[in-house]
Amino acid sequence: MPRRAARCVALLAALALGTSSRSAPAGERTILFADRDDDDANGIPDGEQLLVPPTPELFPLLRPTPVPAGSTFSLRGSLRLLADGVPLAPGTAVPANAVRLELQATGPGRAELDLFGATLKVGALQLLAIDGDGRLVDLTHSHASLQRTPPDRLGDDPFAPTGDPDALRFVLAGVADDLPGSLSLLSFTSEGAALDTLADLPLGEVPCPPGLPAGMTCGSTRPIRAVVDDVDRNHPLVADRSIKAELGGALAVASSRRDKAQMIRVLGPRQSPAGPIARYRAKLRVLLVRLTPNGPPPLGRDDAAAIELARREVERANLMWGGCGISFGPPRELSVTVVDPPRPHLLAVGCEHGLPASGGAVRVRVDGREVRVPIAAGTRPDGAARVIAAAVARAGFEVRISDNPAMAAGAFGTSDVLVRKKNGQLATLEPPARGPVSGDATLSVCIGRVDLEDGLQHFTDVDAIAGTVEERTLIKAFDDGDPTTIEVFVVPSFGGGGRIGESFIAADGGAVRNVLLLDRAGVRAGTASSTLAHELGHVLLDDPGHPDDFGVDTPTRLMDADAASSSAFGPRRLLASECARALRQSGPGSPAELLRPWPLGALGR
Repeated sequence: MPRRAARCVALLAALALGTSSRSAPAGERTILFADRDDDDANGIPDGEQLLVPPTPELFPLLRPTPVPAGSTFSLRGSLRLLADGVPLAPGTAVPANAVRLELQATGPGRAELDLFGATLKVGALQLLAIDGDGRLVDLTHSHASLQRTPPDRLGDDPFAPTGDPDALRFVLAGVADDLPGSLSLLSFTSEGAALDTLADLPLGEVPCPPGLPAGMTCGSTRPIRAVVDDVDRNHPLVADRSIKAELGGALAVASSRRDKAQMIRVLGPRQSPAGPIARYRAKLRVLLVRLTPNGPPPLGRDDAAAIELARREVERANLMWGGCGISFGPPRELSVTVVDPPRPHLLAVGCEHGLPASGGAVRVRVDGREVRVPIAAGTRPDGAARVIAAAVARAGFEVRISDNPAMAAGAFGTSDVLVRKKNGQLATLEPPARGPVSGDATLSVCIGRVDLEDGLQHFTDVDAIAGTVEERTLIKAFDDGDPTTIEVFVVPSFGGGGRIGESFIAADGGAVRNVLLLDRAGVRAGTASSTLAHELGHVLLDDPGHPDDFGVDTPTRLMDADAASSSAFGPRRLLASECARALRQSGPGSPAELLRPWPLGALGR
């Protein structure tokens, strides 16, 4: 190449290296962040990958056109030169056809790149995350967690270990002259949308953690709380160090352009009796039951409003359970259906007390056709149900039997005969034209009816294991046969008042399990009670009790029996032990896996 042309190429390269939007003025250093996070969520720090995805922390380099043949480069310090995301070995030629040519810092300190006859000076900063016990939290192999403790003041030394299991201090390490006096934090949803910002957080000088190169200086934020909503975000005790975050999203340090520079993903507790908890997802099926057939929905002014309110309630449950790394999925993907109360389709043999037969007959009309079934003396309800089911099936109907455990005051368990037409629709059961359904002196038989105008008749401590006949008639009408789905029924009200939600759990051994019901008042209570999240807790924990039933009353805990407050000190907290129990009782390896791993993907752009 002629000498004049070579000088022109060198000049063009120098200009190219100085015209990037993140370049420093002539004579100053370009500030980069050591790329130790994991943008593509493959478990390998980006600074160690053999193929690096395009990310904001990579420094784009302009090139002369065409690239001079045989152009080589040299690096000093912790830098990598990437061509289309592939690291180049120092001394090798720069590919002339590379679409992307970028610089990546891999560690803190001063560094230089010689390329195309120009030198780029770099000051690299490394982001470190420190937990409440003063331990490093790896940006790739660990994660941030949502706050599970109420707001509290910091001590006299804001950088001292606090013991907070969730809050993180963010530390920048680098040469003193390269460190900013503050940094900004950004919060992103799992889809990459901006969620919240903490701008211009002051950095206080702290001792550098071990393992960094000599000569580094470190500046730290105060402990930052990743919170789920404005209730926690705006509490005066912690408003200046709280940022809203989302399970599966990320917290990021922002560059001077307000772009993500380094990030850490947000998952479940880093420490629990079950070890670190990442992210799990449960499947809900929500049924909004009208007051009457073709009548008004239990929520809102119309069906569309009712569905939207149900989605909001599930979104609130996502916020509460996010602290355990548990989600019920994006509300827009939720299965929500407005349904009519089912017609009488269930014959409860034994009704509730389950007494055996003394000899008699059962008569019932099925879609207008009377079926008569003699029952021998001494027959228990489960045996009688099978005799009745056989007779109804011979009459041309589809029949299923569902046995219930004996309630506390019952002699034996009852059995429900569920009748459908051949086309799958519910059949209609009615008493005989004359006389009672059961002519047996001791074996009672009831036709289950759902009449919500007087409220749903709910179980008490006596019959909680089986539920009332009305509850069973409602729930079993919509059974989808999938034991890994949690059914949520929303009704206008419960009968008798004083109840806004209840749940059926697997531990009771009943035919109805992993089902919960709540009414309009339970939804209206909002964050004061978080009724849906609380009832889901009984199902996931597989526990009918409450921590304050026999222990200390702690009204900040979500599973408290009677707390009601919309403040940051209301019922919204879950312990790490509860998170671990939910995984053990309802996670992988449990009889019905309600919680399944929900792996992270790359953060949406």
